[in-house]
This record gives sequence, C-alpha cells and structure tokens, in this order.
Amino acid sequence: MCVLVYSVKLDLLTLHYTLHAGMDDDGPEEAFAALKTEHLGVWGVAQIAAGTGLAVYAMWVGILQPGFRKVPLKLQVPYIPASKAQVDNVMTLLRGRKGGLVDLGSGDGRIVLEAHRKGFTPAVGYELNPWLVRLARFHAWRAGHHEKVSYRREDLWKVDLTECKNITVFLAPSVLSLLQQKLQAELPDDALVIAGRFPFPDWKPCRIEGHGVDRAWAYNMQTQRQHIFKKNDTLKDSISELTREKGST
Repeated sequence: MCVLVYSVKLDLLTLHYTLHAGMDDDGPEEAFAALKTEHLGVWGVAQIAAGTGLAVYAMWVGILQPGFRKVPLKLQVPYIPASKAQVDNVMTLLRGRKGGLVDLGSGDGRIVLEAHRKGFTPAVGYELNPWLVRLARFHAWRAGHHEKVSYRREDLWKVDLTECKNITVFLAPSVLSLLQQKLQAELPDDALVIAGRFPFPDWKPCRIEGHGVDRAWAYNMQTQRQHIFKKNDTLKDSISELTREKGST
C-alpha cells in the first residue's frame, strides 16, 4: 500500500510540474521534498488517482491531440518542454551568431524567448499545435516580450527557410531524418543548425555541448554539404570501379 501511495503521488506531482512549471527555473525537487512529508489516507489516494487520470486526459485532449490529428504517426512529436540546461546549451552553441532565429516545432516557446533575450532578431517559432502556440504567446506576454517575438501556427514542412541563418530543433529522430533533406535543399551555406535532445542521424556536428539528455549538437551547413558531396563522390568512384571490373570479366 505504501508503494502505491508513493507511486500515485509521484505521478501527480510530476504531471503538476509538467503542466504548471511554465518558464520558471525551479525543478521538481521541491515537489519531491513535499512528497516525503505529506501523509495521505485511502480516500486521498483515490482522489489523487482520479485527479491524475482526468488531468492526463485533459492534457491529451486539450494540448497534445490537436497537433496530432492530421500528422502521420512517424512525424508526431510529443510535447516535452526543454529544460533550462538544454536551453543554455543551445544558446552556448549560438554564441557569436547574429541575425534572426527560427525554432521549428517551438512548443511552449522558451527557445525563441531566450534567443530574443540573447539578441536574435527576429526570433520566430513555428508550431502546429494551436494550444502550444497560445501557451508560447502567454509566456512571451508574461515576460514582457510579446511584441518582440513571433509564434506562428504553421506546418514546419511548408516554412520557407531559404533566408534563415540560425535554426533550432527539438524533434524526434524519425522527423530529423526527413528534415535533413529540407534543410540541405533550402538553407544557405552560412546557416547554423542546432539540434537538442537528439542529433541528426546522418550529419556530422561541428560542435557538441552538454551531456546526456541535455546535449545539443551544432551543424554548419557549408561543412555539411562538403561532407555530403565528398561522400557522393566516393560512392560514384566505387560504382565506376565496379562497372569497370564487370566490363573486364
């Protein structure tokens, strides 16, 4: 019974932190500290279990599901807010860069907001989920920057990136493998792409910042294209060699 009480309380506190943490820097440690001091009876456990179930359902219907309805399964990315360490690592990799910044799949907008604070103008986030767009705008309004940043409800696959120099993404590996092609086709050579949480599967980073789930990878587009061209040339040479060997036999 004690294990059940602890598990249910932990689930509720974790969910509460996810829904209400917002842009604050405080972690869940305070909630876990409270967990050790509180005592719940059987009725309290029942209330928490029911409340947790309703909260999870409300979060799915109100926040997550609207962004998934018309998106293929392999392109669906669950909303997981970036941690402060992840945001800091992204900003470290962007240090020394200027101009505008675009965040693809901007979620609650914290990357865009921090980029604006670091001097990137314009700072724009593209997000398909309407509830997350509203949440991002609320965070910007609360921080006093709602007129200086932009959050747009738009499909990232339809965004024109030909003029973008600084790109950030926090997306799933299945999406990154497809996004590579769009970025390679549209971005200028002097563009820098930052991936958080997961790296691009076929790209070679020029810099890496952080450790574990907080790690971020930086990719220089000019270097990336040179690497791809070299790889293609090697492949062509191998095919030509095989063709010559077949012809001589």
